[in-house]
Amino acid sequence: MKKLFKNGVIVDKTKTSKEDVLVVNGKIEQIGKDLKYDDAEIIDLKGQALMPAFIDMHSHFRDPGYTYKEDIETGMKASVKGGYSVVCTMANTNPICDNKEVLSYVKEKSDKVGLNKVIQISAIGKNLEDKEFVNIEENKKYTNLFSNDGRTIFSYDFMEEALKKSKEYDFHLLTHCQPEEEIIERDMKLLEKVGGNLHVCHISTKKSLELIKEAKAKGLGVTCEVGPHHLFADSLDYRVNPSFATYEDRMAVIQGIKDNKIDVLATDHAPHSIEDKEKGAPGIDNIEVAFSMYYKIFKEHCISINKLSEMISFTPAKKIGLNKGLIKEGYDADFAVVDLDYKGKIKKEEFISKSNNTPFDGYDINGKVLMTFVEGEKKYEINR
Repeated sequence: MKKLFKNGVIVDKTKTSKEDVLVVNGKIEQIGKDLKYDDAEIIDLKGQALMPAFIDMHSHFRDPGYTYKEDIETGMKASVKGGYSVVCTMANTNPICDNKEVLSYVKEKSDKVGLNKVIQISAIGKNLEDKEFVNIEENKKYTNLFSNDGRTIFSYDFMEEALKKSKEYDFHLLTHCQPEEEIIERDMKLLEKVGGNLHVCHISTKKSLELIKEAKAKGLGVTCEVGPHHLFADSLDYRVNPSFATYEDRMAVIQGIKDNKIDVLATDHAPHSIEDKEKGAPGIDNIEVAFSMYYKIFKEHCISINKLSEMISFTPAKKIGLNKGLIKEGYDADFAVVDLDYKGKIKKEEFISKSNNTPFDGYDINGKVLMTFVEGEKKYEINR
């Protein structure tokens, strides 16, 4: 099946250009000006931006076990609305995703829904504890991402061994650090000692960034991410992990993006029921509006849309090992069609996630996802 995307503006890490894109059997076949194919379905983009669909390295779909907050189907629907073709979901489910049975359950259920790609992250410690390792060799058949996110690995010895195993088995170890700066400082020392493939989740402070910058300067194998909420606001009395930091911290993290010291934009989408939030559950529901939150901050601080695309599409694809993240011949035809001129407000009553826990209802945003394509197939279109 051929599809010809015309009258759009290609925006990715490498370029901004008015060109057409021919897609054949889910792959980008040709890019050029004024392409004509009589046997192709025409997708008229009407001047909107054609971006590589987004890839979220850090999300929570709550399935199995907490499906009153979110489930795989509602999470997938919310994510394609947000422009995401790939979502990596954390292991703090019930039962914990620490074995092939739960990994297989998520894969089978998400494949059946068929909207986008869900990569289930495996716990690194059985039952999310830093005592006994999961069967890494078995779980690696499903994922190359391992994390005890939701809990901090406090054991020095366990963390050291986890880093060694990340190198031995060639997987990425994603860490939840709380207290943030103290744990990151320890982990940078361990990384220098034994090596490994470390990805630090949801950094929020100036000192955290400085610790990671020092490690990168030494050539250590570390990357990091920042969530939309930590760029979007500071000093809010709303429970997230890590907490909303100070204005100085937020500005330092934004500068870290400008200085190419932060690698990935990841949502940490964490839906909760009203009752659970009232009981103090940390987290924010944001995957549907993450791009618009990021884009507002990038515009305000004169950071290019190309840089945004690099951090939300190209780098996560490269890190996970996917043939996605660029609009380039031979790549998967995963696209987000975006109105970059849109100005509006977050309206939590319009969320299609099961939850709508956010402190940002009514806040201004820029940019809006109009359509999402996964391997050339339209999976979402905005109701006009």
